[in-house]
Amino acid sequence: MLRILREEVVADRVVLVLQGHITAEWAEVLESESVGLSLAGLRVTIDLSEVSFIGRAGLHALGRLVDGGVKIVGCSPLLADMLEQEGIDADRGSGRA
Repeated sequence: MLRILREEVVADRVVLVLQGHITAEWAEVLESESVGLSLAGLRVTIDLSEVSFIGRAGLHALGRLVDGGVKIVGCSPLLADMLEQEGIDADRGSGRA
C-alpha cells in the first residue's frame, strides 16, 4: 500500500510525502498525481523518507517522473543505491529542498 500526502504547497511548489510501498498498482497512481500537478504548473518534489520498498514498476515510474522534472528527496541509503543503479537522480537524506 502507498499513501501520498501533500505536505507543502507553496506558490509554485508541492512536496508529496510517500509512505509505504511503491508497487505496480500504486506506481500508476503516483505518476498520475505527479504529472497532474506538474501540468497545473507546480514544481513537484517527492519525499521517499517513509518508503520501505520500490518495485520494478515503481522504479520505472520514478524514472519517468525525474525525466519530466520531478525531484526526489529523502532516500535511505538502500533506496538511493537502487535508484542510482537505474540511473535516477535522487537526494539522500531527509532534506526537502
